[in-house]
Amino acid sequence: MKDTKIKPKITESPGEITKSKITEPPAGIKELYERIQQMVNLPEPEVSIIELVDDLFTYAFLMRASDVHLEPFEDKLLVRMRIDGILNDIFTVPVAMHSSIITRIKVLAGMRTDEHQAAQDGRFKVKIAKPEREFDVRVSMVPTYYGENGIMRLLAEQTTINSLDDLAFTDDDRKKIRRAVQTPYGMILATGPTGSGKTTTLYTILKELNTREVSIITIEDPIEYSLEGVDQIQVSTRTGLTFADGLRSILRQDPDIIMVGEIRDEETASIAVNAALTGHKLLSTIHTNDAATTLPRLLDMKIEPFLVASTINVAIGQRLIRMICENCKEPRKITDAEFEALKENIPAKLLDDHHDFFQGKGCPVCNTTGYRGRMGIYEILEMTDAIREAIMRRADAGEIKKIAMAAGMTTLLEDGFSKAVKGLTTIEEVLRVVHE
Repeated sequence: MKDTKIKPKITESPGEITKSKITEPPAGIKELYERIQQMVNLPEPEVSIIELVDDLFTYAFLMRASDVHLEPFEDKLLVRMRIDGILNDIFTVPVAMHSSIITRIKVLAGMRTDEHQAAQDGRFKVKIAKPEREFDVRVSMVPTYYGENGIMRLLAEQTTINSLDDLAFTDDDRKKIRRAVQTPYGMILATGPTGSGKTTTLYTILKELNTREVSIITIEDPIEYSLEGVDQIQVSTRTGLTFADGLRSILRQDPDIIMVGEIRDEETASIAVNAALTGHKLLSTIHTNDAATTLPRLLDMKIEPFLVASTINVAIGQRLIRMICENCKEPRKITDAEFEALKENIPAKLLDDHHDFFQGKGCPVCNTTGYRGRMGIYEILEMTDAIREAIMRRADAGEIKKIAMAAGMTTLLEDGFSKAVKGLTTIEEVLRVVHE
């Protein structure tokens, strides 16, 4: 967009360290923040690295972080945390502590502590006292110019999502998904970039399907959360257990419902489609930009058009957007210049004459960001006769999207815009996520 104010409030330029948007922690964990700051300012021999690492994970959990980054530089170690999808600089640690912190995490994750020139992956459990919780942490270590870079994914389910009603679907979209869920066979595919909530959507569907009358088996990489009553298999490169091999084995285990973590190659796609064709309900994710592109993507994977047309029930395109903090939400009227800029990004029919939106002005509850928590925006492509006919003709994604929209599909942009008008998020956030 041109020189207007309609821009995401947080932008990241390539190669630039994002300045932290968190000026100070919320009141409830200020004491923990100050304790960590005190520890990193002490000379290394006086610091308990075990306590420091434990406190970092406790702090990350209480800040609702999904990932912790330990990034080494020439003269410091930067601790960054991804909160509501945005990376924030949180602590600067003396470079002398870098090796000790990395070694401690390697010990916890069962990695080789004497290997510094190869990438390593591991996993461990973290227990925190207040609130009393236990969660898994997935670790990735890679060698960089200034030493090993550590990325920790916190697999701590802090959501209260138990059913499709808890996800931010419109009533029409929820009905489409329920129709697909109630169909005894066929495929339900979730699509979107990494970190767009696909796994949460599929787990939520599994929770609804999980009864004692059915057998549910999943193959995942990695298993993100444990689901009671579901047999979950972990992909393993060490033993050669791939998605394709695991899926073949699952089919001999008499399942009713199968979830495949990701369809990423022709072999997995072929077995998945055949499983859906032979009376199984199959859920999976696939990496495409939107719901319509999912269908041609399967054709690219050498799946015959008639198989795609007859097995897919629904494709769910999604992204995660930050929600406005309810504590500091206020109305915001956009200027005429901003409205003109919006016209370049939002169809006139959708934009209409909307000048009234909302924003968060920033407060201690949301760490002065104006946002707290995230929600999904969705587009649900339900298989219809017209779309089946288009697939048989090998129509491209653009044509399939037009047919789906004519049949009533709400696009990601439309769903996001309606949530901005309702005051659930900001228009800047919708544009940032949809055009990312």
